Amino acid sequence: MKILFISDVYFPRINGVSTSIETFRHELRELGHTVHLIAPDYAGSSSDESDIMRVPSRQLPFDPEDRLMKFNWAMTHLKKLRSEHYDIIHIQTPFVAHYLGIKLSRLLDIPCIETYHTFFEEYLHHYIPFVPRAIMGAVARRFSRHQGNSLDGMVVPSRPMMEVLRNYGVTTHAEVIPTGLEPESFVPGNGDDFRRKYGIAPDRQMLLFVGRVAHEKNIGFLLKVVERVRKDIPEVLLLIAGAGPAREGLEHETKKLCLSGNVMFIGYLDRHTELNSCYRSADIFLFSSRTETQGLVLLEAMAQGVPVVSIAEMGTKDVLREGAGVWIAKDELEDFSDKVIKMLRDDYARIQLGEAGRIYAHEWSAGKLAERMLAFYKYVIETHRL
Repeated sequence: MKILFISDVYFPRINGVSTSIETFRHELRELGHTVHLIAPDYAGSSSDESDIMRVPSRQLPFDPEDRLMKFNWAMTHLKKLRSEHYDIIHIQTPFVAHYLGIKLSRLLDIPCIETYHTFFEEYLHHYIPFVPRAIMGAVARRFSRHQGNSLDGMVVPSRPMMEVLRNYGVTTHAEVIPTGLEPESFVPGNGDDFRRKYGIAPDRQMLLFVGRVAHEKNIGFLLKVVERVRKDIPEVLLLIAGAGPAREGLEHETKKLCLSGNVMFIGYLDRHTELNSCYRSADIFLFSSRTETQGLVLLEAMAQGVPVVSIAEMGTKDVLREGAGVWIAKDELEDFSDKVIKMLRDDYARIQLGEAGRIYAHEWSAGKLAERMLAFYKYVIETHRL
């Protein structure tokens, strides 16, 4: 099968969408299929640029990490795209990529599906704050309904997100297919070396967040958790690995709460060289986002044997199972903080929970999920021919 991915983001831009694309590209190729990708150009490149068409793009004023691809430039390559004889188009993001994918689908007479990676109703108001939240929510719902119903099929990473889309009025045939873990996620990192590199004492109890440092990740809540935990465990450290538009504000909040000695921001890490060691260095992985469509970092932490304390909202409800690598906390400061304190004080519980998480993470095989994606492709292609 020959598959064309189209996305408004990809590496070197680091986020969950880029990771999902990379994972499915790799696994589908391993299964013997051809996967091409249309994505924006950036100042740098990814570790594997094979079969990628980089489209000239410009920065977005409200989110400088992202790019806006030039639609017309991509269309000038229609002759080449037609000669590839693709079987299906798989859109990954809802901006230029969506409209380009729909246009190519019609011109090439092939089906087009899209993965709904981001819960925009709970996302857009952070980036367009001058518009009232209720209005932005209504716009996001209408936008998602219109786009969803223009497709031949949809992929949704979790059942709660599927329910949201159905409530919006999206009637397109859809399947729940999350992103899985590749084998390298289970290769043990070296937590001791990681701590030495960043000057973290080997016996200091460390909490960890990995992900985009964005408003919707609710990292401010974790700062309040650290403030509460510090009353019982004064030397506790929260390491925040990632970057994004909320970092400056969170650094300011860290100083305001007098937590500068208890919080460390280290920016993005190379997922192929440092990320496993970062996970491995932590005593507990923390997560408090309410808007995830999946929450892959939770599984990545578990794959390294790191116990998790997390709320279970939206897509994380599908990922998290109490006792299988995680203590699920209420979205409430005292309950979340109490679980963190209790786990930090119980070495045996941390070890047991970490091992249970490692076992559970193996259920999320990227290869098996790629096979499910292929089955969905085949269904959509056959339906399109009728």
